[in-house]
Amino acid sequence: MIRSGNPALKQSTFLDSSSGAIVRGGDNVMTLNGTVNKTGMLLLMCVLTAAFAWGQVSTPQGIVGAAPYMWGGLIGGFVLAMVTIFKKTWAPITAPMYALVEGLFLGSVSAMFESMFPGIVMQAVLLTFGTLFALLFAYRSGLIKATENFKLGVAAATGGIFLVYLASMVLGFFGIQIPLIHESGLVGIGFSLFVVVIAALNLVLDFDFIESGVEQQAPKYMEWYGAFGLMVTLVWLYIEFLRLLSKLQSR
Repeated sequence: MIRSGNPALKQSTFLDSSSGAIVRGGDNVMTLNGTVNKTGMLLLMCVLTAAFAWGQVSTPQGIVGAAPYMWGGLIGGFVLAMVTIFKKTWAPITAPMYALVEGLFLGSVSAMFESMFPGIVMQAVLLTFGTLFALLFAYRSGLIKATENFKLGVAAATGGIFLVYLASMVLGFFGIQIPLIHESGLVGIGFSLFVVVIAALNLVLDFDFIESGVEQQAPKYMEWYGAFGLMVTLVWLYIEFLRLLSKLQSR
């Protein structure tokens, strides 16, 4: 079937959990235009709540109060993502909720980065959407093909990055830091560049996965699910661009 590094768009996404057969939508099926439209709606919702959170914490006094928005958005987004992944039929409800909650996280984090490195947020936004449209063009034109080896390599690299971040988070609870990768030295910048590349390549897998869902005539609610999966990758890519740019400006 199809392999993706994105945890929301995994091999079994279009399969029935009990029978293992491909779920088809009958006359009311997933379309590419529908998925694109719903992705735009999710982005708009995310921007609205991000702008609200930005306005609340963008002042020096407000930065101190950024934690509720940041942690609330992070934890709420994680919970809603898990619900969406395990209950795909709920995606028309949970995907918009995820976008709204994730916007609070992104807005507060962006305001914190902007206070330390003026101009960094606009750079990260332009790089994120520039990467999205460049890879979409490359995919649609055939310059990049999502072969099985390509999918396997990106999925393996994504899993490795996840394990590194998980280990870093767990060790951080005990006051232990993984050396170099979070610093602004050459190793840290190189690591961030690698993560940005892998996050960007996940977009190619997402495009391929959504296109395959359309070809397999997946149910209509999968448009919301496909848009949600693409949002997950875009959020990750944007955060990694912020991290990379902050390291570069720290030198």
